[in-house]
Amino acid sequence: MEELDQKLNQSFGGKVVRKDLTKLVKGNAIVPTYVLEYLLGQYCATDDEETINQGVETVKNIISKHFVHRDEAQIIKSTIREKGSHRIIDKVSVKLNDRRDRYEASFANLGLKQIPISDEIIKDHQKLLSSGVWCILTLAYFPSDERDHIPWLIETLKPIQISNVDVREFKEERAKFSKEEWIDLLMQSIGLNPGEFTLRTKLLQLIRLIPFVENNYNLIELGPKGTGKSHIYSELSPHGILISGGEVSKAKLFVNNSTGDIGLVGYWDVVAYDEFAGKTKRSDRGLVDIMKNYMANKSFSRGTEVYGASASMAFVGNTDHSVPFMLKHSDLFDALPKDYYDSAFLDRIHAYIPGWEIQKLRNEMFTSNYGFIVDYLAEILRDLRREDRTHEYTQYFELSDSITTRDKTSIAKTFSGMAKIIYPSVEMKEEEAKELLDLSIESRKRVKQQLQKMDETFEGVDFSYTIKSSGQKIEIETLEILDFGETLIKEKKTNSEEIKEVPADNEASGNLELEPKQKIIRDNQSGISYENLFGAYLIGATEIKLVDPYIRMPHQLRNFMEFIKLLVDNKDPEKEIKVHLVTTCDEEYLENNQDAFKNMALSVESMGVILTYEFDDFIHDRYIEMDNGWKIILGRGLDIWQRTGGWFDINEYVQEQRTCKSCEVTFIKLD
Repeated sequence: MEELDQKLNQSFGGKVVRKDLTKLVKGNAIVPTYVLEYLLGQYCATDDEETINQGVETVKNIISKHFVHRDEAQIIKSTIREKGSHRIIDKVSVKLNDRRDRYEASFANLGLKQIPISDEIIKDHQKLLSSGVWCILTLAYFPSDERDHIPWLIETLKPIQISNVDVREFKEERAKFSKEEWIDLLMQSIGLNPGEFTLRTKLLQLIRLIPFVENNYNLIELGPKGTGKSHIYSELSPHGILISGGEVSKAKLFVNNSTGDIGLVGYWDVVAYDEFAGKTKRSDRGLVDIMKNYMANKSFSRGTEVYGASASMAFVGNTDHSVPFMLKHSDLFDALPKDYYDSAFLDRIHAYIPGWEIQKLRNEMFTSNYGFIVDYLAEILRDLRREDRTHEYTQYFELSDSITTRDKTSIAKTFSGMAKIIYPSVEMKEEEAKELLDLSIESRKRVKQQLQKMDETFEGVDFSYTIKSSGQKIEIETLEILDFGETLIKEKKTNSEEIKEVPADNEASGNLELEPKQKIIRDNQSGISYENLFGAYLIGATEIKLVDPYIRMPHQLRNFMEFIKLLVDNKDPEKEIKVHLVTTCDEEYLENNQDAFKNMALSVESMGVILTYEFDDFIHDRYIEMDNGWKIILGRGLDIWQRTGGWFDINEYVQEQRTCKSCEVTFIKLD
């Protein structure tokens, strides 16, 4: 077992499960992850391999014998009739039949409707009155000759969810984990392999959890297909419900005027709208107006009554165009239906997750390590909703006075949610709080920037803050503006003939004026290539020494060859340059890499590049040193990009398309 798995089992024994087991038991059952992990938690919440194997077989048998498949509904009914009663797993919803003055249950897969259910069960589990809850229940069959007799009887019923958790114990055990360990643990708990994600992308994944831990939190995520936008809302928690954005109505969401029944916001902690985007989708303008009031004031009115609720709203959908296209021609809300493309509605959104930064899910991105049983995590998050940590950042930082009240509320709620998720018991250091505050401000600024493009009445806001301990002012910019915004602004000015374009860093063609500087690259930043990062500093060098301990994996060897290609592209054809590589090499890579470097040296020799190399197991620094007087210190060496999707991914061939890992590059002028 990996070290983190061992530590997790020691601290949270009985509350964790190996995440690959879900696939082993699911089969063709269309059932949420939290249902399966609830069962796995009963029999497989251990690190003992034999117990796990026995538990998996037990859960498989339970699913096989008791889970109701729609195509086998008649077989299950027959079994109940023959046996007299039978235990089943199905999704149950209940309505009040006021004509007969009784509650009646409907079964999603079994197909039975209007089955009487006792008042006591409803009192204990009121969420049954909403759109349905997965349950384990005993259904009996009692035939009779009486007229209108219903032979079906619900003897016992238990919703599939953990009944109670000890939050105090959870907080005490959290203190034993570092920040990095805890974030990786949470990633594994939602089924993802943390080794495949950068810190920024991990945090973007965890923002999706905020609606479960923060009351009345409004979140939107738009991006390409296949990034798992809706997965968390349908699979993680029995306290959240995922509905189709096109199927919602005022009665279903808030209150039915004819019956007085409260809608989904009264029963669920999170109401998520799937496939929310789509310009041609129809929507109810009256519903949008009610939602605007609810999202701002936590209340809604139908008729003469005013109701309050704490349900958070999450909106997820697909974008129609690339980010540069939207920034240039419209805005990042471009894909929304007409009635939701409303600046007053969108101003209620607390955070916008940039879905285009999250990679499409591949097989290697899913984990087979241990994580919390999702139902246990869901109950913890629900308990933490009671806490308020919206003012915690103020001990270290002071927001700009120009930030509006609505903006401050949005930033504070995002900060509070992330603090509860990552630091439920641990006091944050200034640097850790800054990390969360930066992300919170950026998530709200993304909303405000687009509102300013949509509606001229929204004034510009200075999204900056001051560090109290040093007095330093920090300005926050969204990553897509860093990637594309400056280029688009320059292009706009050039097209209007307002200015003549001047290359960045004063690198006018034929008159390079290079200066010592530091370049900070953020997680998930794109548009970075070796050429635009340090290509100009290589010009004129004839002897180049590259020190990088990690030139051994296939993608790192690719990076090195791309570096050599840049040198070839920038040198005079009639001149030669010498390149000396110093790297490390583990025993398992040694033979392969020796052959690789020999072949590389032979292949570039005809291009005027003399390549030599050596292995030194004691180097740690990463830099390029040249005889033209420059030294470039590389925080991550040449390995600055995240993994691509392989040969069939355009990112494999275009450096500017790849997303970066966070790092710093420093340019030093040598004596």
